[in-house]
Amino acid sequence: MKVHNFNAGPSVLPNEVLYKASKALIDFEGSGMSILEIGHRTELFMNVMDEARSLVRELMQLEDDFEVLYLHGGASTQFMQSAMNLLENGETAGYVDTGVWSYKAIKEAKNFGYVDVVASSRESNYNHIPKQFTIPPQSKYLHITTNNTIYGTQWQTIPVTDIPIVADMSSDILSRQMDFNRFSLIYAGVQKNMGAAGACMVAVRKSVLGKVSRKIPTILDYKVHIENGSMFNTPPVFAVYISMLTLRWLKEQGGVAAIEKVNEKKASLLYSEIDNNPLFRGTVVKEDRSRMNVCFIMDKPELEEEFLKFCKKEDIVGIKGHRSVGGFRASLYNALPYESVEVMVEAMKYFSLKKA
Repeated sequence: MKVHNFNAGPSVLPNEVLYKASKALIDFEGSGMSILEIGHRTELFMNVMDEARSLVRELMQLEDDFEVLYLHGGASTQFMQSAMNLLENGETAGYVDTGVWSYKAIKEAKNFGYVDVVASSRESNYNHIPKQFTIPPQSKYLHITTNNTIYGTQWQTIPVTDIPIVADMSSDILSRQMDFNRFSLIYAGVQKNMGAAGACMVAVRKSVLGKVSRKIPTILDYKVHIENGSMFNTPPVFAVYISMLTLRWLKEQGGVAAIEKVNEKKASLLYSEIDNNPLFRGTVVKEDRSRMNVCFIMDKPELEEEFLKFCKKEDIVGIKGHRSVGGFRASLYNALPYESVEVMVEAMKYFSLKKA
């Protein structure tokens, strides 16, 4: 039985991806071996890796200067790896603090150079995206987190600057149209909109690499991974395969432009109910609301546990807010059907009427 899966990540996957993956677990491409058993340097898997990287490039419409990598360690490793590859001792990087994950990125970057926190919404519990800030002209790059999974905020416009922009797009990658070529480095854990947990996608411009004098450990050097076609060491084979299938599915839906319309429709439906239902209230200023992670609370906190139990009976799962903030969070990633949001809204209406 399928439930209405609003988990923030790992998250819902398209049914056809799950079906194809289940077959591949027994016999991959008629090889007589499971996808979990094939050699990572065989033609069978090399074709998977090549297609996954090619689909990223196509869906993001990346320029030739970009290389696409699938790496271990998730976005948390990229907090450190991006700064290690781009920031020299004595140099400055600008960071915007909009949540837990950007705050952790700031902490890691401080190990490699000076970090200028050019703006932060921490004092308001990250309920908005800072609008007015100055980026020091000597900054090596500007780092932003495009969508904040825990707090439900999202950059609606990308800062205009002449310096390179580095972005953690883990929770809204490929969910909306944007000019990805405005960035110099993009990284994203694939377990939200791009597949299953176990891999991180990195898209990096070759022109920004090789400019630090420090000795970079081989496994952490982007240039090494580029030279080896993202195959320097054993890649996360199954995670890359699931990502490839998910990207195929996204392309078949009409790509990013088509899925953005669906995502807008889902978010509009849920936010409308939050704004019009007297029992619920949003936690983010309206102009910065995320289409991916809808965060809200009850005006009667004593009813929260009862509402969660009611939702569970209705096969609605994954809506409990992050442990650091409480309340509720409904994640509306690409693969979540519109019908699931309709079920969620009806549950909110029914519960509210019952408690009126």
